[in-house]
Amino acid sequence: MKFRKELRPALICFGIMTVLCGALYTAAITGISQLVFKDQANGSIIAVHQKDGTKIEMGSRLLAQSFTKTEYLVGRPAGVSNLSPVSKEEKKLVQERIDWWHSLDPGNEKEIPMDLVTGSGSGVDPHITPQAAEYQVTRIAKDRGMTEEEVRHIIKNYTSGRLLGFMGEPAVDVFMVNLALDGLI
Repeated sequence: MKFRKELRPALICFGIMTVLCGALYTAAITGISQLVFKDQANGSIIAVHQKDGTKIEMGSRLLAQSFTKTEYLVGRPAGVSNLSPVSKEEKKLVQERIDWWHSLDPGNEKEIPMDLVTGSGSGVDPHITPQAAEYQVTRIAKDRGMTEEEVRHIIKNYTSGRLLGFMGEPAVDVFMVNLALDGLI
């Protein structure tokens, strides 16, 4: 009997908390996000309209896409690492990435920007520095039959500045640049 007396309030509390936290809170946050941040709440999906009128979803603006062909702007390496920046394993990874860049663009003698050989904190950062984009301009222009200025112009169009003019660093949106290079946007 004592057990039933103690079990009943626990079950009632469990039921109330399930409704409050599991249903009402979730519904409220989902509703608010759909009203205030609709694009972000739905994944910031980039859709391209085709000539025949159809719409194709290409990917998310918030997550890096993997581009490894020479005619594309290549972003940061994917994946997260808990390795120390001074560990032997991290140095080996960075060297492998440097070797990969030299095989991708053997004629490029410029110093490879650090963000092209190190992963981001999330492992899915869709942006690179303007310096990393500039490092790739000659290769992209040559492979696409464009002038370097045309490629730089596209990159400039998808480069964001510092937030409020002083926070963060300028960043190039790799996905949007590649869509623009393909003439999809």
